[in-house]
Order: sequence, then C-alpha cells, then structure tokens
Amino acid sequence: MKDKTQQVNERFSQVNCAQTVFSLHAKELGINEELALKISSGFGGGMACAETCGAVTGAYMVIGTKHGHASHNAEAKAATKAKIKQFNEKFKAQHGSLICKHLTGFDISTPEGATAAAEQNVFSKKCPEFIKTACKILAVDF
Repeated sequence: MKDKTQQVNERFSQVNCAQTVFSLHAKELGINEELALKISSGFGGGMACAETCGAVTGAYMVIGTKHGHASHNAEAKAATKAKIKQFNEKFKAQHGSLICKHLTGFDISTPEGATAAAEQNVFSKKCPEFIKTACKILAVDF
C-alpha cells in the first residue's frame, strides 16, 4: 500500500487541497471517504479566499477528528489547541506561512490571481508539496 504522500498527486488532480488531506485519512479515522470529501469541500483555495491553506485546514480536520473534544472540557480544548499549534509550527518551519496567498504567491480567490497561478503551474508545482508536508507531519506527530 502506498503511503499518503505517494497518493497526493493523483488525488489532488481530482479534488482540492483540503479534500486531498482529509480524504486520504478518512479510512483510518473511520469516516466514509465520500463524506470526508463533502465535509472538506469548502476549505480548498484557502477557504475560497486565499487565506489558511487548504492542506492546513485539511490537517486540522484530521487532528480534530482524531484528538478533538466534543464537550466544554477546558483540558480537552487545551489539548486540541496544543496539537493544532504543534502542527502549525512544523508546517511554518518548512514553508514560512500557513496562508495560501503567501505560500503560492498569488491571491487565487480572484480570477486574475487564479489565472496567473495556473500559468505559473502553482497548482502542480507548489500545492502538492504543501499537501505532502501536511501528510508527513500528520504521519509522524499525530
């Protein structure tokens, strides 16, 4: 069986960055893959406004599903936040930001930005690397 980073290019060619990260973890999280794709569908492209990278928000969904809390327990909330912060630090250490427009160099939420990013092959050159980083961090630390 391929590890998740080996599946990124194929999966990302069909769905967005958040969907790629979350759906690649669906089986181990006990979630139907189709449901994972639906849940994460609105988070690609930096939540459609080039803000927090979809690979990052997809990872947050994995962390929340695996380690999150379903109550108002302060200790559980703190533990979940600590895991998110740990992920953020590791991702930023590799890429310098969590923000889509900073990572890609384009505001892909605008038609002009999306076109320019496509012309520069950002979606095939840069984005898969962000997704692979998210998957690698999740595999090692979560």
